[in-house]
Amino acid sequence: MATTTTTKKPVTSAVITAVNTDDRKKLNLKAGDTIRVWQKIKEKDKFRLQAFEGLLLSRKHGNEAGATFTVRKVMDGVGVEKIFPLYSPMVDKIEILRSSKVRRAKLYFVREKAAKEIRRQMRRIMGEKEVAAEVVAPAVETEAAK
Repeated sequence: MATTTTTKKPVTSAVITAVNTDDRKKLNLKAGDTIRVWQKIKEKDKFRLQAFEGLLLSRKHGNEAGATFTVRKVMDGVGVEKIFPLYSPMVDKIEILRSSKVRRAKLYFVREKAAKEIRRQMRRIMGEKEVAAEVVAPAVETEAAK
C-alpha cells in the first residue's frame, strides 16, 4: 500500500469588503459619545457623502460581523434615529466628536427625556401667551370704559 501525504495550504484572508475592519474595531465606540457618521448615498450613478451627527444610544453585538450602533439626533424638533452596521461599506468613516461618561450601556431613556423636555417648553410658551393675553385684555377694556 502506498501512503500519500497531503500538504495543507496556508489560509490567506480574502478581501471581501473595502472596509478596514481593524480600524473599526479600534474605534472604541460607546454609549454617550457624540459621533459623526459619513454615509455613502447613491444618486443615479454617482455616490455622495452625507454626515449624520448625533448621540450614540447603543452599541450591539460587540465586534462581530453583524455589529450595529444606533445614533440619535434632533432635526427641526423631531428626534431621528438611525441604526448603522459597524462594518458596512456604505459607512465611509466614523468620527468621534465628544466622549462623555454615562452610567448605562444603552441610553434609550433619552427618548422619553427629550419628549418631557419638549412638553415642558410648550407649557412654558403657552403660559407666556396666556399671561400676555391677560395683560393686554384688561388694558383694552379700561380704555373702552372711558
